[in-house]
Amino acid sequence: MALHITAHRAGFGPGLTTITHCDDAEEPTGIGFAVLTLGAGEIYRETTPSECAFLLMSGNAVVTVGNRQERIGRASLFDDSPSAVHLAVHAELKIEAESACEFTVYRTANRKPFAPRVFLPADTADEHRGKGQVGGACLRLVRTIFDRTKADPNAELVLGEVVTLPGRWSSYPPHHHPQPEIYHYRFTHEQGYGHAELGEEVLKIRQYDTVKILAGNDHAQCAAPGYGMYYAWVIRHLPGNPYTVPEFTAEHRWTMEPGAAVWRPKGLDDA
Repeated sequence: MALHITAHRAGFGPGLTTITHCDDAEEPTGIGFAVLTLGAGEIYRETTPSECAFLLMSGNAVVTVGNRQERIGRASLFDDSPSAVHLAVHAELKIEAESACEFTVYRTANRKPFAPRVFLPADTADEHRGKGQVGGACLRLVRTIFDRTKADPNAELVLGEVVTLPGRWSSYPPHHHPQPEIYHYRFTHEQGYGHAELGEEVLKIRQYDTVKILAGNDHAQCAAPGYGMYYAWVIRHLPGNPYTVPEFTAEHRWTMEPGAAVWRPKGLDDA
């Protein structure tokens, strides 16, 4: 299977569409990724075979985990904060779709126990990362839904979102980490696009694409002017080496320094 998965650009049909598997032999990440689409009134039930997370992309639903029930909803990936359910092995999950709704689903072969949790919009702030950096060219919204600071120590997944502003960069400066990762993309317009770096390779990204990011690959991103670019990101901790922060590529670290001088043409009218 290729690192850049483009087979779903027409969208996702009803039910569960599997995109990657935890045990993929080629380009392995150890992360299973799928999209769940439900019609209004449909019910989805699962007894989880391993650690997993369900991230609401759109619609309204009632999720029941154990004795806890929450009503969640989302009208816009770009404007609304996320809701997600994070579950360990053998958890009982029920999703009742109050309207047509869509979830992205993440799995890893972790069978260690931990208490289930429902993350609501109030649990995840929009971080305005890159503000004031290199002339505002990489200002983006970063939403870390759960990581080692929020999840149980037995969890092996980290989940979040990035909204890249039109014509700007994200995941910048280029960075890498030994832990594998997956990005899944959406755009404000169906014809929207952007570019993703995987080391020295540059990919043209379109609606519903998915990219596997293997150990050590730098992975900066940019959105074409006029098109907001969203991506959900999921990272898997490695045994004895959990993900904390990325390592920024040395030659571009200067762009993070306060007041770093960036060339501008004389007399340029920014208006």
